[in-house]
This record gives sequence, structure tokens and C-alpha cells, in this order.
Amino acid sequence: MADSQIGLDTYRRADELMRIGKQAVRRAQEESRRLGVPNVYSIDGVLCYELPNGELSRDDPYVEPSGEE
Repeated sequence: MADSQIGLDTYRRADELMRIGKQAVRRAQEESRRLGVPNVYSIDGVLCYELPNGELSRDDPYVEPSGEE
């Protein structure tokens, strides 16, 4: 049974890697907001775009609406 347990060092390393990863994501999100680039998220399997004004939209801001010329 002891073989299936995660060692304390492994747990600490995984925790540190998660912290580093989350920090990197927050920095990338902040940079995208600063540059006016939408952040893209998958919420319940649906792509959502966080627009520069903070609004969430399901519409891809890079696709021009059809029918407009």
C-alpha cells in the first residue's frame, strides 16, 4: 500500500510547479489585456473570449460577420 502513496518531496515539487504555472498564466493574461488581445477560455467545452473591456463573448472577435462587405 505504501508504494501507491505520493512522497512528501514529490507533493512539494508538484505544488511548486502548479504555483509557477498559475503565475505564468496570470502574467500572460495581464499582458494580453494590456495589449488589447482577447484571452480565450474553454468553459464547459465552449470557447469564450474575454474581450479587452472585460466582457465574455462566445463570438470569435477575429472572424468577420458574414453578409457584411
